[in-house]
Amino acid sequence: FVYVAFVIDVYARSIVGCRVATSMRTALVLDALEQALWARKHRQGLIHHSDRGSQYLSIRYTERMADEGINASVGTTGDSYDNALA
Repeated sequence: FVYVAFVIDVYARSIVGCRVATSMRTALVLDALEQALWARKHRQGLIHHSDRGSQYLSIRYTERMADEGINASVGTTGDSYDNALA
């Protein structure tokens, strides 16, 4: 298996962060987030939407978003619309 994590800038309509790994761990999504933060210089008012995956709800990930002032929006369990944009 190969896992892919990517961050989409909906306003710019582009992928701004992407990582591939053979295991689904917090480091995978953190690396994608770091790449997205590097690509996006203006970060005020950002909202990060994700499903309820444990990597996206991890302490390290949520603390990093809080450090950048990013608001989290987490979908409901089993909601098919969580990844509709992707």
